[in-house]
Amino acid sequence: MTDSSEMVEMFDKRALRLEDRRDFFRSFGVAAAVAGGAMIATKSSPLMAQAAPAITDADILNFALNLEYLEAQFYLYAATGSGLPNDLLTGTGTRGAVSGGRQVAFTDPVVAAYAQEIAADEVEHVRFLRTALGSATVAQPAIDIGSTPTGAFSSAARAAGLIGPGNTSFDPYASDENFLLGAFIFEDVGVTAYKGASPLITSKVFLEAAAGLLAVEAYHAALVRTVLYAKGIETPSAMLIQATEAISGARDSLDGTTDLDQGVANIGNASNIVPLDENGLAYSRSAGQVLNIVYLNNMMTDRGGFYPAGMNGTIRTSAAN
Repeated sequence: MTDSSEMVEMFDKRALRLEDRRDFFRSFGVAAAVAGGAMIATKSSPLMAQAAPAITDADILNFALNLEYLEAQFYLYAATGSGLPNDLLTGTGTRGAVSGGRQVAFTDPVVAAYAQEIAADEVEHVRFLRTALGSATVAQPAIDIGSTPTGAFSSAARAAGLIGPGNTSFDPYASDENFLLGAFIFEDVGVTAYKGASPLITSKVFLEAAAGLLAVEAYHAALVRTVLYAKGIETPSAMLIQATEAISGARDSLDGTTDLDQGVANIGNASNIVPLDENGLAYSRSAGQVLNIVYLNNMMTDRGGFYPAGMNGTIRTSAAN
């Protein structure tokens, strides 16, 4: 049984590990600035302080809907080979197409079942948010979930050191393990996005909805992290655990000077399925920080990465880090 002194030591190791990772993969920002698309020249505070007029609950829900479009398309293509139906893509703003995406030939029935479950959940998230927003719903923007050498997945993987430079690519549909790593890129970001947005929501009805969405995304993130950890323990040569650390470090290099991210490598003798701060709480990210990651750019921009033409709606500009 673990006694109190061992628990204190574990928390000390967590804090030390966070401190050690402050400068991890800071060079990612340079590569991402090239791959991330058009730049806005000025620098200022994170997005929530930039917006004029004031951000509304509908703006926040539309920001969440943009993220759910991305997740739903990725999981649907991976699980079924096709994406969202046309009636879930319409709305205000410029409607965009999905680039890439195909069904994964899963070899592990557990991973296949998880993919089916998460895909169904994400479709319902899209449907729910669109219903809540009504006529204020934004259309799906252009989304890149392909596996070309210049695509978003490959750019993220290259910056994390998972693939080499040049005409190499990362294909999240090539195997169960690649699919899980692709999912890992999204899930932790979604959790921090919902937590960061929750204090900004004024309607208790919408706040309850956001809490429900946050809980589901946290379940998804923990599921993906658990399977990656288990597969990494079973087959250390696959380097899956190290890959999560590399992706985590790359994400952290995009969203500012604070350390908001963790892979699944052990902290002492304990696993790290649930990424927490020193108080045992989940992290928050501002909308600007979330956009830094999905645009694959640590500078202020309104497009790039997984959203080649940017998001639809009022909240669409990343932070200047």
